[in-house]
Amino acid sequence: MANFFSFFQIIKNFKVLQWKVLTAPILILAILSMMVLPLPSWILDICFTFNIAISIIILLVSMFTKNTLDFASFPTVLLFSTLLRLALNVASTRIILLNGHTGSSSAGYVIEAFGHFLVGGNFAIGTIVFVILVIINFMVITKGAGRIAEVGARFILDGMPGKQMAIDADLNAGLIGEKEAKERRKEITQEADFYGSMDGASKFVRGDAMAGILIMVINILGGLFVAIGQHNMLLYQAAKVYTLLTIGDGLVAQIPALVISTAAGVIVTRVSTDQNVGEQMISQLFCDFRVILLSALVLGSLGLVPGMPNLVFLFFTGILLLLAWNLYIRNKNVALLESSLEKDGLENNISFTQEATWNDVDLEDVIGIELGRNLLSMINSKTDSDLQNRIRAIRKKFAKQIGFLPPKIHIYHNEEIPENNYRILIKGLELGMGEVFLNLFMAINPSNIKIVLSDHLVKDPTFGLPAYWINKSLLIEAKKHGFTVVQPSVIIATHVNNLIFSQVCELFGRQEAQYLLEHISRTMPKLTEEFIPNQISLTIFHKIIYNLLWENISIRDMRTIIETIIEHHATVKNCYQELTSIVRVALGRSITQKFFPKFLSVIQVIGLDMDLERILLQILQSGEGCIEPGLSNQLLNQTEIAINEQKKFNLPIILLVHHNLRSFLSNLLRQKFSELVILSNMEIIDHREIHITSVIGSQKN
Repeated sequence: MANFFSFFQIIKNFKVLQWKVLTAPILILAILSMMVLPLPSWILDICFTFNIAISIIILLVSMFTKNTLDFASFPTVLLFSTLLRLALNVASTRIILLNGHTGSSSAGYVIEAFGHFLVGGNFAIGTIVFVILVIINFMVITKGAGRIAEVGARFILDGMPGKQMAIDADLNAGLIGEKEAKERRKEITQEADFYGSMDGASKFVRGDAMAGILIMVINILGGLFVAIGQHNMLLYQAAKVYTLLTIGDGLVAQIPALVISTAAGVIVTRVSTDQNVGEQMISQLFCDFRVILLSALVLGSLGLVPGMPNLVFLFFTGILLLLAWNLYIRNKNVALLESSLEKDGLENNISFTQEATWNDVDLEDVIGIELGRNLLSMINSKTDSDLQNRIRAIRKKFAKQIGFLPPKIHIYHNEEIPENNYRILIKGLELGMGEVFLNLFMAINPSNIKIVLSDHLVKDPTFGLPAYWINKSLLIEAKKHGFTVVQPSVIIATHVNNLIFSQVCELFGRQEAQYLLEHISRTMPKLTEEFIPNQISLTIFHKIIYNLLWENISIRDMRTIIETIIEHHATVKNCYQELTSIVRVALGRSITQKFFPKFLSVIQVIGLDMDLERILLQILQSGEGCIEPGLSNQLLNQTEIAINEQKKFNLPIILLVHHNLRSFLSNLLRQKFSELVILSNMEIIDHREIHITSVIGSQKN
């Protein structure tokens, strides 16, 4: 009893790998046993069913492989399956000749089913069907697969030296490592061995087909001899019984043989890609809607001919037309997506085995708009979309108002953001985002209207105003109640417009400075003659313009700016801060008109207490350039109070100070109060009365 349990313990501890090692020897022994030992009919049924199942599995595996070497064991599997069929033929022949006189089920139910059901019990028809199957297998599939394997082996062997040299070249260039080189050499050798083995293995299948015909003839003649000579059966009865049994035996063996031959043909005819056979066939047969459409037209024309089976032809014509329309829509969407990805450099078809170059460096766009998947239709590579036209209009408006052309605004797809969202980036940093819906309109509430238009209440992404997403049917009602109704493209364009006008100085780099000078040189060549680099450097010029833009000063009057720089650059020794102050004084008239329009009779500004002004001037004259923390906090707090007072009475948020203090206070206060405009008394060139509405540093504050 102990030995019995120890035997099962050994089986339990037997590793799976060891079972795999023993599979092939056990299968060979079983095949040889079937050839020698007589088998009962029920075991034959099991073996024939197993043979059919294995053949189907082999065919499906060959269909789903993406590379030839994924099924490198196929030649060996082909050999074993052929031997299995031959062994089954020997075993079934033995049992047919021994027990055939007892009836059609003497060799098992599988052979009986193939002999009666598949050919209707007619041995003449069965013989013809069997011969046709053998001819198809022998003359067409097996012969073609063998020829392809032979030619494939020859080409693989001829191409081996070139492939080996390519591997050595990549290895010497450092593109691949030693380990990868060994794997690629091994793969080449395995591929050559595979096609060579397939060339030989295909001969087994052809021999199996020939053996099937011979076995059928031997079974019929031997069956007639045994039936008439030993069992005294009539010739017709003997011919019917033994022929049906033989045909059933032949069919149950040849159908799996035909399936495996087809698998062999699939393996050697496929082209190695990242798709299996089914995916290759469908994606390449049904990829062009024009082919399907023309096929439908031809088939429909035939269906209209009198005497043809019109209903069937027209039925398939309708199916092809639907398929063509579906392919047209799908290809159109795919082409739109690919064009947008290609336009903005987001395609991922990069060969990572190539050496890195400067083309792989992806620089950040100065201004970029990222769109979610559902918003890609707003980009049209063939015709200008509404969003693209609005972006162009924004750049033109910016150039006219500010005085330089901003960088191009690139629009591209980002799969990582929600499908209905967009992001606005400046130098790679997100400054704004929002959500829009292409089939809806945004109704913005500008004046606290109490009407509820829909359940989809949101906020305008630009100004944060309450808004509703509405459909087209509510447009008239929304406009009637005073809502501002805008399209999705207008929302994005308005958001972009607001952000770039608030980030003007960030858009003016050295490249834009150079472009600006080139433009001035074309329009006013004498003005810029020997200006850069003989008088000042491009860096100084860029910093001066940057300072002006940082404080919302237009640079359209470039004649005055450059003439002022030329006149004073020698006296200030290229100090861009002082040069900026001098340029601002020269632009005083335009600055005054910008912040104080002509219709204002009085200039109302925030002032600085005289005592505080004197203290700050002393600090600057001493050269320290910094003030005590207590004084700094007091200055910031009182500035905030003054700004709130100006906002309360809807007055301009402008601080008027001594000319020498303007730059210092601008650097100190605008870091916290970006809406505050700081002007010097020398920049106000106007005869209107100046009224100080709030005083920073007075005892009242």
